[in-house]
Amino acid sequence: MDHSVVGFFATTINYLDRQVISLLKDDYLEPLFGWTETDYANIVIAFQITYALGMIGSGFIIDRIGTKFGYALALIIWSLAAIGHAFAVSTGGFMAARAVLGFSEAGNFPAAIKTVAEWFPKKERALAAGIFNSGTNIGAIIAPLSVPLIAGTLGWEWAFIITGAIGLIWLLFWWLFYDSPQKHKKISTEEYNYIHSDDIEDEQFEDAPAKVKWLKLLGYRQTWAFALLKFFTDPVWWFMLFWLPSFLNKQYGMTKLALAFPIAVVYTIAMFGSIAGGWLSGYFIHRGWPLYKARRTALLIFALCALPMLAAQWLGTFHYWYAVLIIGLAASAHQAWSANIFTTVSDMFPKKAVASVVGIGGMIGAIGGILIARTAGLLLDHYKVLGKIETGYYIMFIICAFAYIIAWSLFSLLVPKMPKVKI
Repeated sequence: MDHSVVGFFATTINYLDRQVISLLKDDYLEPLFGWTETDYANIVIAFQITYALGMIGSGFIIDRIGTKFGYALALIIWSLAAIGHAFAVSTGGFMAARAVLGFSEAGNFPAAIKTVAEWFPKKERALAAGIFNSGTNIGAIIAPLSVPLIAGTLGWEWAFIITGAIGLIWLLFWWLFYDSPQKHKKISTEEYNYIHSDDIEDEQFEDAPAKVKWLKLLGYRQTWAFALLKFFTDPVWWFMLFWLPSFLNKQYGMTKLALAFPIAVVYTIAMFGSIAGGWLSGYFIHRGWPLYKARRTALLIFALCALPMLAAQWLGTFHYWYAVLIIGLAASAHQAWSANIFTTVSDMFPKKAVASVVGIGGMIGAIGGILIARTAGLLLDHYKVLGKIETGYYIMFIICAFAYIIAWSLFSLLVPKMPKVKI
């Protein structure tokens, strides 16, 4: 089985589980538990705080116990946590369930990126990352098509139980099919040599200690460059993931199954962006461009594609599909952006440090997500009281539109040549 596809399925399940609550918020959970926008934001923040804490530990653990064991452990815990939402009887109960889910789901991306670093040469990593990262969109597509239907027929609790159980089923496939190239029984010598064809720099340091201390990694500009890319742009994806259904509900009166198709369209567009984004920088490299120039040019293109979010609500006054398509373009740009920023880690760091650096960046990105969730909750509650909740969403769209240009500029300043770290 292609190892980017293995990561794709795990990432699909990861995002299916985390999106269920946003689809049940307005029609089931908010009326039942009396949530305000700030209450919901606090539940989102509980997820993001533990996600950030999980990022601190998950990359560290995966680099030490290995991708196979680390990914399996994360899958078990986040699947059980997803099921646990069904047994929550209060807002505090949901916060607790989200906290465990966030901590365990943090293991997905460090493990997936390490899988790509282990199984692909650098010229193919962006496309491989794009393929597994597209699982975030498939999960987000499957959720609106299935969750309202499950909730409407079996009850909202079963939406959490059924989606959570899927992860436990996938665990069996992961355990059966995945191994590192060094341990895989069916890999040929030619394939092994191809995977490691551009790892000369890493091989020069293969006798270095296997353990890489976090404090040492924090001393590199490359670590902070990646962390800033995550800090400014991860919150945009968090906002779309957790507030898009509510935006469509509040702005256009969509409820339950009516939400399914527009949300599915947004994430279908995003899926193509994830794969095309990974392909673009690889195309530049195949054309003879230097690695850094290829990555940075691709990132700039994707940053510019987020700017039309400024006009999403205005165009949505003519027809809601204009807003949906623009949000879809922004989501696509984000996924293309993500496919490339993940590969900058394996471009700049040896394999033994990749999961740890991704964990540091994911932690900083989650902190940015906490800030945007808190901002969204306060803004939307404030303008809801004034009867102008659309103004709150407009301010949030402005923040989202400019986040990528700011991140790209800071990345360019910190690592103007993206040198390889020698550990």
